[in-house]
Amino acid sequence: MALMMNLGGAAASFPTAAVQPRPRRRVLQPSCHATASPAALNRRRRPQNVPGDFFVDHRCIDCQACRWIAPEVFKRVDGQSAVAAQPRSEEERTKALQALLSCPTSSIHTHRPSEHIIQVQDMFPLPIIQDDDLLPGIYHCGYHSEDSYGATSYLVTHPQGNILIDSPRYNPKLASNIEKLGGARYMFLTHIDDVADHRKWAERLKCVRIIHSGDAEESTVDVEWKLDGNGPWNIGTDFELIHTPGHTQGSVCLYYKPLKVLFTGDHVAKSEDSDDLTLFLMYSKQSVSLQLESIRKLLEVEFEWLLPGHGHRIKYKDVQAKNAAMESLLANYTS
Repeated sequence: MALMMNLGGAAASFPTAAVQPRPRRRVLQPSCHATASPAALNRRRRPQNVPGDFFVDHRCIDCQACRWIAPEVFKRVDGQSAVAAQPRSEEERTKALQALLSCPTSSIHTHRPSEHIIQVQDMFPLPIIQDDDLLPGIYHCGYHSEDSYGATSYLVTHPQGNILIDSPRYNPKLASNIEKLGGARYMFLTHIDDVADHRKWAERLKCVRIIHSGDAEESTVDVEWKLDGNGPWNIGTDFELIHTPGHTQGSVCLYYKPLKVLFTGDHVAKSEDSDDLTLFLMYSKQSVSLQLESIRKLLEVEFEWLLPGHGHRIKYKDVQAKNAAMESLLANYTS
């Protein structure tokens, strides 16, 4: 979190002794002025921000998080996020502060820090609400990590054991709030790119971590449960793990059957510019054909909610609408 405030300084008064006036000396001007460090320059306000309290600095990595957390305030301008409109209500200010706390590079600033930020910290994890529909027992963790390029982490509360999906940036306050919701029995890692602070979370929550063996690299070698083969696998009675290689060899989606929710990691997401689905092909480590084959596998899965690692959530009208979107995606990439 980066908060900016102006600190006023008081001038000290000292006793003085009588002194003889001295001739004024000519002050030589340096040939060049000292310049700010690159890090300081990156923290400056982007000129694309509108004037006012909130602003985004040059360190923004264009992860989209602020733009779907507080879309009334933040927009994409010249390849990075910027404040397009200052908050006009208490609700918009709250969302802007939620985006500030979630920003993976601490690129969002406010000139007016207040006790309100403490109240917003207490809100995380945030209940998932989309188009006025509430997903009971499913939360957005916030505190996105730069190590995961700002990917979203979710918490699912369940009588058979809570599941933390992908790793948020470790934060003691968030950890305490998750513990108040019952902690986590499992930490499911959708793929190698979004593991972030998984070790710190495992140590704090004493949870069993899950990842596909195809993504078991040096950073995840100590994960307790490594999935082998093509699956599917189950966590209890309500959760199915679906192997969807393409983005990475070990990409896996989690399907929460009773609520018809699919957590997709980086396998598939909503386009920021339209309602179409898209693939992050520039970051994919395997072939397009393999990733499309994994998309076809999801036609058989009866989900209506799509919760991605990056970007906007989607609530489909029904399974048929979801399948139509999947078929359109396939047609776009195979035509």
